[in-house]
Amino acid sequence: MLHKALSAVPGVEMHHEYMVHLVQPLGVRRTMGLADGEAARKLLSATHLAAVRYCEKPFWGDSSNKLSWLIGDLAALFPEAKFVHLVRDGRKVAGSFFNKLADECYDDRSTQVLRAHVEDPVHNPAPPPEKKYWWPLPRPGDPAAEAFRSFSQFERIAWHWAEINRVILESLAALPGRSLFLRLEELRASPTAARSLYEFLGLAFREEYFAMFARPHNVNRPEDKLLDEVQRSRFERIANPMMERLGYSSRPEYVVNY
Repeated sequence: MLHKALSAVPGVEMHHEYMVHLVQPLGVRRTMGLADGEAARKLLSATHLAAVRYCEKPFWGDSSNKLSWLIGDLAALFPEAKFVHLVRDGRKVAGSFFNKLADECYDDRSTQVLRAHVEDPVHNPAPPPEKKYWWPLPRPGDPAAEAFRSFSQFERIAWHWAEINRVILESLAALPGRSLFLRLEELRASPTAARSLYEFLGLAFREEYFAMFARPHNVNRPEDKLLDEVQRSRFERIANPMMERLGYSSRPEYVVNY
């Protein structure tokens, strides 16, 4: 959605998950302590920094949750960069990931492959840079680490939603004045919210841009399912503190009409 909406603005080169086959493994290794800042900035310099350097337009952007784990490194490389923290009701995210990404996101085998590599990299080399293998696991000492070992795929996805937002909030708190927080639901409902996005980025807003937020984008299966009772109970147990923190806990789950 952001890729399409911002690409419509003259002078903007906008991407969705730029160089994801490199960035996603890097983000996982970075957040799990398997890569340091120097290594992260070296790879980001060869991808994002190089892309910005040779971009022929005044604005360059990337919409990617994979960058959430690399905010500090990006801020260091791009001192003028701005960050948009766009959130969505975690129930909708978890349900969408679980039903639509299938074996591309936290499936049992791929999760075990990554765990085996993390715990014994000598005998278990790193998996290839396919999306399905590179989703973060709790680090040793994390209160969720032990429980995570017995989580189902849906529970792992619920943990991911809460954890990625925790990391984003903490990372952006260290960058005052450089970020904007938006809820997807409000962005789709209000031209005022859409205008605030463009103004924050220093882009001219046109009323016709708002229509681009009215329908879902990048949907490989245009269907929506509410969480069942078991899923809802498990999601609340894992992610309710973050739901409260982001202002969703008092809101009913909604249905998306495609």
